[in-house]
Amino acid sequence: MNFFLRRLTPVVGLFFSLSLLGCATYQNKVTGAREALARRDFQAAITELKPLANQANGDQLVYLLDYGVALQLAGQYKESNDVFLQADRLAEQIDYHSVSRIAGSLALNEEMVQYKGDTFEKIFINAYLAMNFLEMGKLDDALVEARRINEKFLKYRADEKKAFELNSFSKYLSAVTWEASRNYDDAYIAYNEAYKIDSTITTIREDLIRSAKLARRMDAYQDWKKKFPEVVEDSSWYDKTRGELIVIYQQGWGPRKAPGPGEYRFPTLVPVYSETQQARLNVSSKSYLSREVYDVQNAAIATLMDDQGILVAKRVAGIATKAVLSDQLRQKNELLGSLAWIAMNVADRADVRQWSTLPQTIQIIRVPLAPGKYLATVEGLNMSGTPTGESSEERTVEIKSGQKKFIVWRSLK
Repeated sequence: MNFFLRRLTPVVGLFFSLSLLGCATYQNKVTGAREALARRDFQAAITELKPLANQANGDQLVYLLDYGVALQLAGQYKESNDVFLQADRLAEQIDYHSVSRIAGSLALNEEMVQYKGDTFEKIFINAYLAMNFLEMGKLDDALVEARRINEKFLKYRADEKKAFELNSFSKYLSAVTWEASRNYDDAYIAYNEAYKIDSTITTIREDLIRSAKLARRMDAYQDWKKKFPEVVEDSSWYDKTRGELIVIYQQGWGPRKAPGPGEYRFPTLVPVYSETQQARLNVSSKSYLSREVYDVQNAAIATLMDDQGILVAKRVAGIATKAVLSDQLRQKNELLGSLAWIAMNVADRADVRQWSTLPQTIQIIRVPLAPGKYLATVEGLNMSGTPTGESSEERTVEIKSGQKKFIVWRSLK
């Protein structure tokens, strides 16, 4: 404590600087990049995020995550994966915080502690890696990420993480990846685990029936058929002469952290309005609508609510630390002690760091197709089903017998 007291004195001399620094939050630093992404000026966003992501400091992980998303949106999938691989290594490092950082977080604010990411965010890293590999047609590399997702899932489940932290989309995506590689038994197991995490996934009932039959788990197949009698099987599910086009659609923006309206030391999540709510795939003179498989917004809100007890305890300890430090200074100099108390409280603020470029929801479109080349576009729809003007470029996709082709698309409006 005395060591930190000696280091605190210059902080008082920088009282007004601290007031200015109070504005330089993570959210302020990435606002310009997010606005550039929203207008689909991906290069401008990359230019803003790259220097932040390259700084080896306590905030590097959060900027790497945003930078990786910007690169994916720009179609730079390899570069995006290079960034996400770096983020994955950083996120999995030993959770070590220096004594000075802990002291700083108590005397100043929680952003002094290194950003480690929430559990569902850490699993999301591998989902983004897998999506990039699937878009590039690198199925074997996507399978590596499916295995990595499973490793993290087992680890976090052993740590007794709650269901909303386990990121059902990542487990669902690993199931789709296993299915694409014709590892039907692994696909069934992953679909079943995704169902256990979130039974409300809109496609999961047919996924379980289809994958159980393909895996030749006939007892499980019959059980699911009895449990979900409303599911009508499609013969094309089992037609090995056909291929499949799969669109992974990232819709909108997840909620953003901001200081709470009642107490500025605690973060709250503010939903971001999105006009585009659903996607429509146009292929082979037919249209197909997306179906939701994961609600990122709900996972983020549930995580923050679950952390409230820890956040309150930390800030109570922080207030007590500020009182002790300022009192020790006040015993030597009344004015200095009073200024220290004011300065430390001015510097205190909610930790608003988060992976803020995540979508609001993730949806999927699956269309069995005969082998051949097709022109395909994905367009965004509002709540009433009217096009919002957001759409992908028309592209030619080649469907091969027994194989799956992936398109990853994001709406930002």
